Amino acid sequence: MTTKAAFTPEEWALVLEAPTSAGMIVVTASHGGTFRETFALSKAYVEARSEHGKSELLDEIVGTKPKMDRTHYHSAEELRTAGLTRVRDAISLLEDKTTTEEVEDYKRFVITLAHRVASAHREEGEAESEAELKAIETIESALSATG
Repeated sequence: MTTKAAFTPEEWALVLEAPTSAGMIVVTASHGGTFRETFALSKAYVEARSEHGKSELLDEIVGTKPKMDRTHYHSAEELRTAGLTRVRDAISLLEDKTTTEEVEDYKRFVITLAHRVASAHREEGEAESEAELKAIETIESALSATG
């Protein structure tokens, strides 16, 4: 099983940032619910920790406090573009350094996190708004772009 030790500090930062980047893409996809959705992102990490032992790599990822800092971006579009690049780069890195099963576990974690963020706040009478679902589709595309 792959652990943090298999990565340089820069690589590990990328692996940690991609899930929160995906979450923030969903948070900024539509208006409203920012607090609930941001809280849901953190809660997804807590829930993933309860599944401890299934993947050593995921255990190390979710054992780290999620980092969320939108101040680096001047717009939601800029955050989205940079976040999708980060997601693609993380998957490419994981495909080079981990097992296929670990990559798939990571992808599932990112998508689960994105859906939990989207459903944290009802918009337009729906658990997940059209804009959030579209954001999740772009994240899914980024996750599968390399493999």
